[in-house]
This record gives sequence, C-alpha cells and structure tokens, in this order.
Amino acid sequence: MKAKDLMIPLQEYLSPDNTLREAVNLLRTALRGEEKVGVKGLPVLNEKGLPVGMLSMSDVLKTVFPSYMSLMDLGNFTWDGMVEDMARKVAHIKVSDLMTKKVIHVNEDAQLMECVDHMIKYNVRRLPVIGKDGKVVGMLYERDIFFEITKAMLNEK
Repeated sequence: MKAKDLMIPLQEYLSPDNTLREAVNLLRTALRGEEKVGVKGLPVLNEKGLPVGMLSMSDVLKTVFPSYMSLMDLGNFTWDGMVEDMARKVAHIKVSDLMTKKVIHVNEDAQLMECVDHMIKYNVRRLPVIGKDGKVVGMLYERDIFFEITKAMLNEK
C-alpha cells in the first residue's frame, strides 16, 4: 500500500498570513472527508501551494503557555482566567510566527513502511503527501495508518 492509497485528499490548509484566530477556527471546523470534525494539525502552504510549515494544536497550546512558565513551576502562580487572557492576547499573531517550519512529508508513491518510519523517527502524527508537482495532495494521519495495520493483524480485508 502507498501513501496515496490511504491519504485523505487535501481539503483544508492554512496560509502563513492567517492569524492564530483564523487558524484555530479552521482547526476546529476542518473537513475530514465529508464531515466537519476538526483536525489536530494542518499544513501551511505558500501562494504557489507549496508546503512551508505545519501548525498543530500543540503549537497553539505552547503559545498560550509560555515556556518560561515551566522553568520554575510558575504554573502554581496562576489566576483564574489566565489561559483565556493569554489566548486573547495572542489571537492576532501570524501563523508564520508559530508554525513548525520543517515539514516532514512523504511522496504520494511512498510505501506504508516509509510513512510509519517518518512518523516514528520525527515524532509526528500527520504527514502531508506531496504529488509529482511538489504540492500537497493529501494528508496521512497516524490513526488511519494504525487502523490499516490492525486490519492486517486481525486478518481483515
């Protein structure tokens, strides 16, 4: 099986110029197949449709919980509504300032073993699938690979 056989065709993506507010709204409402279920991360594409980054829920959470808070257990010195205040303060930040710039991806003809290797080696949960023109044609999710592997384990077709 190849990446193109298991990928979900690309329906939603972000632009580097999107604000964090726009990005989180799309993460919450993104289509996955036919349903609006939201996703945990999206590719960031430039004006030519080429991948320049990824933005995930973790990136958003790190933005509202600054890294210095964990250095000295400052989490104990919080107040009610602190996260909400921080979220409002960062809503205008551009996706380009928060995205992971190194895009781990696979080509559409990549074998499933290569996809699993990339996910484990780079600790990612989703992989953009790149077509022959260098553009993202779909997304491959850890969950879908897991279910494909379990079908083989359980001798299901």
